[in-house]
Amino acid sequence: MKKLSVIVPCYNESEVLAAFYKEITRVADSCENYEFELLFVNDGSRDDTLNIIEGFSKNDKRVKYISFSRNFGKEAAMLAGLEYCTGDFAGFIDADLQHSPDLIPEMLKAVDEDGYDVAACKRVDREGESKFKSFLSASFYKIINKISETYIDDGAQDYRIMKRSVVEAILSMRECSRFTKGIFSWVGFNTKWFPHENRERAAGTTKWSVTKLFKYALDGIIGYTSSPLRISTYSGIFLIILSALYAIGVIIRLIAAGHVFSLTLRAVLFAVLFVGGLVLVCIGIAGEYLSRIYTEVKDRPKYLIAKTNCDK
Repeated sequence: MKKLSVIVPCYNESEVLAAFYKEITRVADSCENYEFELLFVNDGSRDDTLNIIEGFSKNDKRVKYISFSRNFGKEAAMLAGLEYCTGDFAGFIDADLQHSPDLIPEMLKAVDEDGYDVAACKRVDREGESKFKSFLSASFYKIINKISETYIDDGAQDYRIMKRSVVEAILSMRECSRFTKGIFSWVGFNTKWFPHENRERAAGTTKWSVTKLFKYALDGIIGYTSSPLRISTYSGIFLIILSALYAIGVIIRLIAAGHVFSLTLRAVLFAVLFVGGLVLVCIGIAGEYLSRIYTEVKDRPKYLIAKTNCDK
């Protein structure tokens, strides 16, 4: 009997865990030809998340858990899940029930019987999400797909099931600043997409603020393209051309007027602010890449485990 490891990253999800466990076990029980491993990764929660998961594990041998020493982020939780899972297939699903567990049987069939390596879900709408967040998300996908060689599908979700070969490919990528959506796309493999309607959280509040989403997007752009570094080169060329045109204009005005005229303070101030701002932007972009290099060189652990019932 083949095994599916369902990896569930959790951060302060105590309000919804009972409902989630009821749904996921119902689906697991319906898949009679598969063994399930329910691997919860507690990402340093400050509520009763860990106690609830431990309660599940006492009554259900399928439940495994990993508890971090502090909050390391969802990317680290997903990595830990892949490193500790033991299934022939592995998948991710959120604990807030925004991902429907009812799709799991169809996704399993796609990777086990239909010849696909990955079965992944893609959002078909952004119902319930603020217009501002939707705008930022859509803009991010447009930007990264224009400047990066790795194409990331708009609306692609972490909710997916993969063969063991795909899991090993993902684990071979050891960078510290992880952007899993980019990693999924970069490793490739034959993927079947499942349309998935946006659902409201069953309980609790989202942990993704606009600030966190912006940082996540920044990690994606910096991790999968070096195009921003070329801004300084293109800007320098643009300024050289602009200054040459301006010099030609000054010469023409000198010849036409027949006397020297003084530049206005406003023009000088504008030029100084424009060039100064451009220089700071270029330094900032270089600094972002340099900070990622600094993080990689330190090679610190991606996460630290405080408690687990996994065998590894």
